[in-house]
Amino acid sequence: MSKLDESLLTGLPPFSLLKRGQIREILVQALPKRYDEGNEIFHEGHDAERFHLLLDGYIRVVKTTEGGDQIIALHISPGQLLGIAPALNRDTYPATAVAASESLALSWPVRLWPEFTAKYEGFATESYSTLGQRLGEMQTRITELATQAVGQRVAAALLRMVTQSGRKVEEGIEIAFPVTRRNISEMTGTTLHTVSRLLSAWEKNGIVQSARKHIVVTDPHRLVVVSGAQG
Repeated sequence: MSKLDESLLTGLPPFSLLKRGQIREILVQALPKRYDEGNEIFHEGHDAERFHLLLDGYIRVVKTTEGGDQIIALHISPGQLLGIAPALNRDTYPATAVAASESLALSWPVRLWPEFTAKYEGFATESYSTLGQRLGEMQTRITELATQAVGQRVAAALLRMVTQSGRKVEEGIEIAFPVTRRNISEMTGTTLHTVSRLLSAWEKNGIVQSARKHIVVTDPHRLVVVSGAQG
């Protein structure tokens, strides 16, 4: 992987504490790949053969319940690692990763994980910090499912996506990747009908605009109030 300039990666968490020469050592062993929206990067339960760094796009992490239902656990933004099963002492992937939009990622064989974490201290510390943040987000999601009303959960899910990927448009703040009402139902443990009802009501009240795979939050403050985040 010699064509990618290491200066493009110096600000990304896994590389931010490394010298350019160290980044180059890691990059030359990377395999780049582009994924169309909806393509799987890896599948839950399959052997963990490679770990990845997302350069562009957004990744949806999906877990399957014992009953066969799919739950969207989180979204991953550019500059983050994914598929880091070795960091969890696993040899299989704990979830499925799907491209939420057209995405570009680098990947390395998992056999290099021990070498990278041992040789590049900054790579290890930043990677495990990212892992800790994700576990914290998962804990927040579990708490929401256990304690919040459906409307609060849906509002909180929209706010998370806005915080993670939001871009300003004339109407408000747009979620930067395609998201369907079914996606939202899978994030919040509720039905498609309930999500549709809530979004329709919020559209009438001027809080959001929702079209096919496209959501704009037109009144973020009121959505925060609905989520119960103000106290």
